[in-house]
Amino acid sequence: MKIATAAYPLDWFAAWTDYEAKLTAWVEEAVAAGSDLLVFPEYGAMELVSLAGEEAAADNDASIRAVAALMEDANALHRDLARRHGIHILGASAPIPVGGKIVNRAHFHTARGETVHQDKLIMTLWERDPMGVAGNGPLKLFETALGRIAINICYDCQFPLLARAQREADLLLVPSTTEAATGFWRVRIGARARALEAQCVSVVSSTVGPYPKLELMETSHGAGGIFCPPDQGFPVNGILAEGPENVPGWTYAEVSPEAIAHVRAAGGVRNRTHWEESAADLGPLERIDLR
Repeated sequence: MKIATAAYPLDWFAAWTDYEAKLTAWVEEAVAAGSDLLVFPEYGAMELVSLAGEEAAADNDASIRAVAALMEDANALHRDLARRHGIHILGASAPIPVGGKIVNRAHFHTARGETVHQDKLIMTLWERDPMGVAGNGPLKLFETALGRIAINICYDCQFPLLARAQREADLLLVPSTTEAATGFWRVRIGARARALEAQCVSVVSSTVGPYPKLELMETSHGAGGIFCPPDQGFPVNGILAEGPENVPGWTYAEVSPEAIAHVRAAGGVRNRTHWEESAADLGPLERIDLR
């Protein structure tokens, strides 16, 4: 399969048709390159706040309500594009009201026109306050025509027990948004570690660039990246593809499900299998005072 992962800039739209044209152009570019799976970033849907105007964008609660109100239409557009082109799309996540709280939800759209979702479990400080977004499970594993797919939204990929619970996944999708280089590198390092531990392929997408009218997304630092275990059948550095930082566009890589199965069964190491040894009861920690 061919994967396309986005370094995605947020735009200010005058009308819904402008957003529709942008998303369609991005999808068609990736399809023209032969892509089977497209991955958009965390909170990329926040650009929909522009359709509610600058006053809504200037208010945290109003901006969340404005974006959430448009997500059914956004999902319908994604479903139509996925079905029309015979591809799978992880749409950009958005804050969604669920059961009296706001969650960070990423919708996944299949080539058959199905839509499912994964919510983020662990919130960053910024999401806790001022955004007021809460974690929401459960973790999920999607059986798809492309293989088993799991999603860790941004900060979630920095907690290995989450991806461990999804260890059957062949692909771990990591949509992210980070305002600084430090955050970008934390996500990238986390995604690479998860690929090593689970002997899978991890895919990072990012928002990039300024968006000054929305304080919550005033600036983003990121790049697309597709990572793998550094073992038989994969690049020795564990990088299938990486895009330049803060340059909008797609990053592409060819991924072989057979290569993932092979490295798990016959690779030079067996991180995925040997995990249980690290989780065994090791007894009390022996403390040795050498002062």
